[in-house]
Amino acid sequence: MHHSEMKSEVRRLIADGTVLPAHPLALDASRKLDKVHQRALTRYYIDAGAGGLAVGVHTTQFAIRDVGLYKPVLELAAETAADWTKRPLAMVAGLAGPTAQAVSEAKIALGIGYHAGLLSLAAMKTASEDEIIGHCRAVAREIPLVGFYLQPAVGGVILSADFWRRFAGIENVIAIKIAPFNRYRTLDVLRGVAAAGALDRIALYTGNDDHILLDLVLPFDLRDQGVTTRAYFRGGLLGHWSVWTASAIKQFEMCRAARGKDALPADLLALDARVTDCNSAFFDVANNFHGCIAGCHEILRRQGLMEGIWCLDPDEGLSPGQLQEIGRVCREHADLSDDAFVAENLQKWLA
Repeated sequence: MHHSEMKSEVRRLIADGTVLPAHPLALDASRKLDKVHQRALTRYYIDAGAGGLAVGVHTTQFAIRDVGLYKPVLELAAETAADWTKRPLAMVAGLAGPTAQAVSEAKIALGIGYHAGLLSLAAMKTASEDEIIGHCRAVAREIPLVGFYLQPAVGGVILSADFWRRFAGIENVIAIKIAPFNRYRTLDVLRGVAAAGALDRIALYTGNDDHILLDLVLPFDLRDQGVTTRAYFRGGLLGHWSVWTASAIKQFEMCRAARGKDALPADLLALDARVTDCNSAFFDVANNFHGCIAGCHEILRRQGLMEGIWCLDPDEGLSPGQLQEIGRVCREHADLSDDAFVAENLQKWLA
């Protein structure tokens, strides 16, 4: 499918920028899919005001592919969303693996009704940039693509600005999630997209959980032969936004309202550090992100949106000291949570 074939309201939603939580995977104590809580999560994100959902991505656990859950999880989210709301939602499916697998997943996602694919390149670690571009082109022939610069600590591949110029030249690319957690590499993507003349066509989405609000509010000036091009991040596709989502959407709207103004509120700029402090606990920065998925699960468990923090891999869980850090940020930044919103609606979502 070409992006011109997407519903106009969905294409516009992605282009203008929105909040796309990366959907977690709810499991029971036997590490089997917990459909009741999985549906509750989808309903929570929709009622919080998310512009769509990213399903089958890193936060959903790449291992769903190994246990036959890729298609069922995508179907459950799509069906739940369609039953729960009639407003337009941008549904993004995670795509992973070597070319044959990623193409197959693109076809599955498209068949279910997903609008775009977020393409992980973690399986391409030993490939050249030429080979990776060929891989991306093959997948883009099946479904509109959202590029994904995943940080190396959780499997990402380091890529040059020239790679991103060539990637942005693929006509069916509609957005890029920029998540290297590194300012230099973030600028490489922006420079590459600008060099391709694709800033109008490709929406930039932050996945930099260490600078979410700054990415969303700051202008980025890109210089080429004395000519300045100003770029902005349009939205975010974040694992961090899988928790405290109602509050995250309020922060996003604050950033969007402030964007482009001569003076940015100091309190909004300062809020970036508080959000980053929360993320450091949720994503287990102290242990090189080992507990990043379980940390998000713990917040959802505390709210009743999950029964436990179980991951598909029994060795994947909270790191030593992470629970204490989560407790600290929940106390220190309690005003950034959406506990009251969840408590008010939880039974409806679990029904």
